[in-house]
Amino acid sequence: MTEDGGIDLFRISVYDGKTFSEHDERLVCEIPLEVHVNDRKVITIACAGLHVEELAVGFLRSEGVLRTRDDIVAVEVHPGRTSVKIRTVEGREMLNPEREADRSLASSGARGLGSPMQRCPEEPLSGKVSLAPEAVLDLMERFLGKACLHEETGGTHAAALVWNGEILAVREDIGRHNTIDMLGGYALLHDMDCRDAVIFRTGRVSSEIVLKIWRLGVPLVCSLSVPTTEAVEITRRAGMTLIGSIRRGRMKIYS
Repeated sequence: MTEDGGIDLFRISVYDGKTFSEHDERLVCEIPLEVHVNDRKVITIACAGLHVEELAVGFLRSEGVLRTRDDIVAVEVHPGRTSVKIRTVEGREMLNPEREADRSLASSGARGLGSPMQRCPEEPLSGKVSLAPEAVLDLMERFLGKACLHEETGGTHAAALVWNGEILAVREDIGRHNTIDMLGGYALLHDMDCRDAVIFRTGRVSSEIVLKIWRLGVPLVCSLSVPTTEAVEITRRAGMTLIGSIRRGRMKIYS
């Protein structure tokens, strides 16, 4: 039985230490999403099937194919949410779609179509955002309260886009990279400048996550979890503020 909202209902057996019993379990979906650019398939992304328009647009933005809302002529989403077809203005195509057409991105795998460092921005971030410690803690609690899929299934990552102290969008998915691309797609489709934005997230902050956020122009990232060494080095080079381990009234500022 499939439900709306990226969740399937499965009948399972549960052992409680003494006996077995039958229960209905709510599990997060996993579907292959095909992304097409100008009638050419360029990638297949494993995702939960939510906000697929934002995911496709955000992925292409992260790859440098899309830069502004004006680069998009049309977006067509398949009724079953299994494919997104995007038509761009001339000159915004994938560089080598034939070579990349068979690429698939797993829910936890590497994201880009090339080397991450080859796609590293050249200029430090120009935006500056300041949040009081109390505001960081409050926003993290509010963000986690809106991460409904994780509360129901325990099987998703979550990220939020914050603007002027308000949570504009919360996105959840089986892939932590997908949530950042969704927010990037949301910002591009809403013609939003991210230099004054903040991203909150639940998962580990890796180098690829930081590079995606750098390319969005977001100067401040706050995470429930911790970063890797490479992620910290990149944030320092980018001029980005990175706050992690935000829990129980405490936090760590890494850059």
